[in-house]
Amino acid sequence: MVNIEVSQQDRATLVEVSGRIDGSNAHELGGALNEQLDGGRKNLILDLSGLDFMSSAGLRELVMAYKKAKRESGDLCLAQPSERVRDILEMAGLDTVFQIYPSRSAALASA
Repeated sequence: MVNIEVSQQDRATLVEVSGRIDGSNAHELGGALNEQLDGGRKNLILDLSGLDFMSSAGLRELVMAYKKAKRESGDLCLAQPSERVRDILEMAGLDTVFQIYPSRSAALASA
């Protein structure tokens, strides 16, 4: 099960993701990110501190949203992924694609 909460911050949209993302619910993450991007919110920060697991389907949704944000002169960055999720990002080579911040406040300060 995944829980996604969205809030507007000063210069970015904060998307808090918790639980697990796998093939059965990755589309929920993609839908939430696309809804923000389609609504004109181009700078997204994903707080992954509460995310326990992300499958390749979830990674695919992140990459697609990242590309869409970049096409629209925006950005998508990640904040405080759990150790397990960070390992998954590193194994997929995505730690070199996404800007990953150690805390939510650091990510918001960079927006």
